[in-house]
Amino acid sequence: MDQRPVWAPDDVDIETPSAARMYDYFLGGSHNFAADRALAEEYIKVLPDMPQIARAQRRVVHRMIRHLLAAGVTQFLDLGSGIPTAGNVHEIAQVANPRARVVYVDSDAVAVAHSRSILADVPHAAILRADLRDPASVLTDPVVTGLLDFTEPVAVLMIAVLHFVGEQEDPAAVVAAYRDATAPGSYLAVTHATSDYNPELARRAEAVYTRASHQIHYRSRRQILDLLVGYELVEPGLVDMIHWRPEPDTGPDPLGGDVRRYSGYTALGRRP
Repeated sequence: MDQRPVWAPDDVDIETPSAARMYDYFLGGSHNFAADRALAEEYIKVLPDMPQIARAQRRVVHRMIRHLLAAGVTQFLDLGSGIPTAGNVHEIAQVANPRARVVYVDSDAVAVAHSRSILADVPHAAILRADLRDPASVLTDPVVTGLLDFTEPVAVLMIAVLHFVGEQEDPAAVVAAYRDATAPGSYLAVTHATSDYNPELARRAEAVYTRASHQIHYRSRRQILDLLVGYELVEPGLVDMIHWRPEPDTGPDPLGGDVRRYSGYTALGRRP
């Protein structure tokens, strides 16, 4: 894929590594370019467990979606949704409720193009090319307002994306904008990389992403909690991702249940 493949939009910069396409590579996907793979491999040298971490993030979001559906939530706004892979939000949600509605949002052109092809014949699901860091643009776009009813509860998903919002971009204000746009009874689902267990590793990992489309910002548990103001956290609160309502009989943990190797927190918050 060193040359531009037929599925890549003409305006895609294939020389600058994309955070979305690197994540696709971590998950074993094929919608990435040489530059994405090269930088992803550099990141894996720093954090060899990254492919397993990415898969654990997918598993925890599946658990959250099932919890949300059981709570009566049928609308989902997936911010920074990335390149589609097996077990997308609409696939999990619509198996339980065929009328569940999902809007994906991503700024990466490859993610959006691939999503459009997958969703072409899927009812109650759509993709918007936009930057989650611009809530006003996202929340007023006809793709979003045409499918989601913000007078009813909406689940906002920020899975492995909030750590790409730097302090200079005021992540607390970004989260608050989405919170304030949703009705009481709405939810926010978050996974976030943490520096708590190995600050030196976090520093080295952040350095790798300075050459990607989006820089990564590892945060402490306290810093992540501060971003969730205005939400009541569903039990067990903000915890290591493998400890958020783990399902029984899923087999041995690939990283031996070592939270230091996962280095990521998860929370589901409800707007009262």
